[in-house]
Amino acid sequence: MVEDTVPAWTFLTNHAQVLVCIANDPGIRLRDIGDRVAITERAAHRIVSELAAAGYITRTRQGRRNHYTINTAAPLPDPIAREQNVGELLTLLNAKPRE
Repeated sequence: MVEDTVPAWTFLTNHAQVLVCIANDPGIRLRDIGDRVAITERAAHRIVSELAAAGYITRTRQGRRNHYTINTAAPLPDPIAREQNVGELLTLLNAKPRE
């Protein structure tokens, strides 16, 4: 691969990228998630809802904003990584889950 080119693909799914955004800022707005992950606010909302429904995060209202808590003990859903949990993934990616 030429050093000056950037691939059109990523190693992390949008779900993983959203999780990292939440880990780094538990009070992040959906609009900001969309901007950071390069997806629409609607797509960010769908992904956050899927992560919540699967038990990876919980949402609580704090005034007019949501605050997210990550279930770091939840196992990863990937077949080759089922022995690892969300907390280990976030540590590997240097994201700091805050509760």
